[in-house]
Amino acid sequence: MTAIALTIAGSDSGGGAGIQADLKTFSALGVYGASVITALTAQNTLGVQGIFDVPADFIAAQMDSVFSDLKVGAVKIGMLSQPAVIETVAAGLKRHGASRVVLDPVMVSASGHRLLNPDAVDALRRVLIPLATVITPNLPEAAVLLDRPVARNEEEMLDQGRMLVAGGARAVVMKGGHAEGPVSADLLIVGDKVVRLESARIATRNSHGTGCTLSSAIAAGLAKGLELGHAVAEAKDYVTKAIAASDRLEIGAGHGPTHHFHAWW
Repeated sequence: MTAIALTIAGSDSGGGAGIQADLKTFSALGVYGASVITALTAQNTLGVQGIFDVPADFIAAQMDSVFSDLKVGAVKIGMLSQPAVIETVAAGLKRHGASRVVLDPVMVSASGHRLLNPDAVDALRRVLIPLATVITPNLPEAAVLLDRPVARNEEEMLDQGRMLVAGGARAVVMKGGHAEGPVSADLLIVGDKVVRLESARIATRNSHGTGCTLSSAIAAGLAKGLELGHAVAEAKDYVTKAIAASDRLEIGAGHGPTHHFHAWW
């Protein structure tokens, strides 16, 4: 049977992040991708110029259309800007019995544009995080979820990851891309178990959409039936190679995308 993954996220008109990055990732990893669009953005490699939120009832209609016909193996959730949208997505996941859910708590774009309203953070913590198989915050996002300073080292990353698990997350991937040093380390925390995933830090400005790509790659692995640890490890490897190949692309004048199809062209 064909593996199917669903992305519930915002559209990036520049094609490097959001829905577009998710669908490219699914395709690159051999998974059929479906989508529910939560917001439209006017966006390019230089930043976000505007956001138009899709009404919550139409988000629900998209979810019902996909789940009623397609056998969705895993769900990736990205940009959800409003509390009503978060509540709607959570209700849809429950209604359709979604069991493999990757939540990327997108809050701020790489260019600094806020993508999540402050009043939506509580809804994210309270309503959606408990439904997720795994959440994938970067260091600033974890700090916002916990209302703490941004982690400065791996020890603090681990402490904050454990706090998120204690607060209701089933599993957490603490992404170390915002840290410094020659190594980029992510920490997968499941209960008392910690797995460290390390790669060399790659010097490039073409890193737009890396968080979207990682979370959708994890969802692709889960849709194919991989257990969580294996899916996270394969996703980390895929994203690292996509970043390493990103300078082959000449896209825009700002922070370009990763190369999702690095293995083909």
